[in-house]
Amino acid sequence: MPRKVELEKYGLNENIVHYNLDPDELQSITVEKGMGRETSNGTLAVNTGKFTGRSPQDRFLVKDDYTEDRVWWGNVNKPISPENFDYLYDEMVNYLSGKELYVRDGSVCADPQYKMNVRTITELPWSNMFVFNMFLRPDLEELENFEEEWLVLCAPGYNAEAKVAGTRQKNFSILNFTRKIALVGGSAYTGEMKKGIFSALNMILPTDKNVLPMHCSANVGEEGDTAIFFGLSGTGKTTLSADPNRKLIGDDEHGWTAENTIFNFEGGCYAKVIDLTEDNEPDIYRAIKPGALLENVIFKEGSDEVDYTDSSITQNTRVSYPIYHIDNIAQPSFADNPKNIFFLTCDAFGVLPPVSKLTPGQAAYHFISGYTAKVAGTEAGITAPVPSFSACFGSPFMPLHPTVYAEMLSKKMQDAKVNVWLINTGWSGGPHGTGSRIKLKYTRAMITSILKGELDNLEYEQHPIFGLFMPTSCPGVPKEILDPINTWDQKGLYVRKSIQLAHSFHLNFEKFMNKASQEIMEGGPLIDNHHHHGDVHG
Repeated sequence: MPRKVELEKYGLNENIVHYNLDPDELQSITVEKGMGRETSNGTLAVNTGKFTGRSPQDRFLVKDDYTEDRVWWGNVNKPISPENFDYLYDEMVNYLSGKELYVRDGSVCADPQYKMNVRTITELPWSNMFVFNMFLRPDLEELENFEEEWLVLCAPGYNAEAKVAGTRQKNFSILNFTRKIALVGGSAYTGEMKKGIFSALNMILPTDKNVLPMHCSANVGEEGDTAIFFGLSGTGKTTLSADPNRKLIGDDEHGWTAENTIFNFEGGCYAKVIDLTEDNEPDIYRAIKPGALLENVIFKEGSDEVDYTDSSITQNTRVSYPIYHIDNIAQPSFADNPKNIFFLTCDAFGVLPPVSKLTPGQAAYHFISGYTAKVAGTEAGITAPVPSFSACFGSPFMPLHPTVYAEMLSKKMQDAKVNVWLINTGWSGGPHGTGSRIKLKYTRAMITSILKGELDNLEYEQHPIFGLFMPTSCPGVPKEILDPINTWDQKGLYVRKSIQLAHSFHLNFEKFMNKASQEIMEGGPLIDNHHHHGDVHG
């Protein structure tokens, strides 16, 4: 019998409370209330309304004694006062009182030593189903004695009066580390709850627990060796960590402990489904079955079939599902013995080598940089790549200065003797438009060779501009693609493009220089930082 939950202690009154309902019950309620519909195979699909993605400009951290001197305040981490937070909390609680509410008790951090209990109270039934999928699901005994450490309140229907509340507009996502409460108001996009708790862990774990939080996927081999994959959206994190010979630990967010355990923060996956096919992403495709939750997808005319190619609501169509919808998983979601770290980048300039081995200084530099290149929208047939940098491969979620995470990573790498590799899953033989995308089978062959230890004792040569160490051969990969200059017809153009990209790296890094050590600074491209200042400022 589910326990009776007293919500009065939060200031919530007169509520009808649904406690830890099963996903199928939440799905029925959602459909009955006309808030969603089922696809041909019985999967629930909902529309998140005005917001179909996170709203980074409306994310705030309460500035108080805990955060004031720790947080890297600026564009990413915006302050809000404790008074404004308290006002918004009271307003939200007033708004939610008298309503039918859905309470979910779950936890995050799969390693029992670091487990954190989270109680989530949602206005919408399907928001609660998302939390069932994404957080860890306690067993009955754990639920009996459940006490939350953090509280999440999610009220998409509540709109703030920005002038009074100190927010930017009606919607907001706020973390209060002293009260241990996350508020999400005015937006029904479910990722706000997930990323709110993830951001909280990115503060708490390094500050209080000596654990490095990482925006990465991870898997473990039959020998018990763990591999970690960092990379921004579209670089191949999900695809490359799905390996039939290895068990998936998790696909997005992990901690690395002092005991060298790699643990999943979550109990599920939240994947993009734009242009999804069974051929290109079999694991995700097959995970979309009853229990999964589709967001902002469009149905084919007059049917219950989803058209995954249709982006008319958003490019950011998504599915959440519990991790047990994937066959080959590590249970529970943690493993020891990290041996290899892969930084995945999709370099649309065609400059970076398809595989290179990084020194500790280079690893920290490339980690802080978090580089990938986006292909710009087609303008009269012109598509020039645009460099994109996201510190630590997840800058919107990092409350501390990026060098804090980079130095932890550097130290852990060296203590655990982990190899770090930069893998370019982007272009070869020229930039986007001239060259071609590096074949997935070659990238897989490189990663497999690395995991087998086949690149350990090979010869390497150093890239003259980036200083990266490139293997001169790799099983299953044509020799001539390993040094990218060989794939370009115009060698001079290659050198020019390399210098341009190196320059973008230097410019991006300027904002971190005051906190970066000499070793990290030396991990960047070899060309002198001041070559081109003339044309930039001229």
